[in-house]
Amino acid sequence: MKGMMKKMELNYIKNGDYYIPNLKLEEQENQYIINKYGLLKLDWLKKNKKIFYTELLMAGKLNKYLFSVGNEAKTMVENIVKSYVENDKELTEKTKEINQMEWVQKMNNYRNRAEEFVLKTLIYI
Repeated sequence: MKGMMKKMELNYIKNGDYYIPNLKLEEQENQYIINKYGLLKLDWLKKNKKIFYTELLMAGKLNKYLFSVGNEAKTMVENIVKSYVENDKELTEKTKEINQMEWVQKMNNYRNRAEEFVLKTLIYI
């Protein structure tokens, strides 16, 4: 049956002249550690997808969602950087020993490019 909603029983608290619903979030059993990509997604959801954010929050699925998005983003960044390094013939351990600053510059460049791609394709959508 389409559009069928779960019936909820609401309790109200009187506050002055008004009755306000007494809403409580369910206790979440699993605690997830959310990385920086998950926090960036959280901030973006709050600002741009308020309804989706509220639905996840009320269903108790927000932390799990942010945890999975964060892990996926982290894995994508690592894989992209790894592919950049594998395709760069000049980036070797010998280069690292001879010219450390150049090696660090390239690695930072690869990481920044990978993060920019992941932010545009996974976090800010």
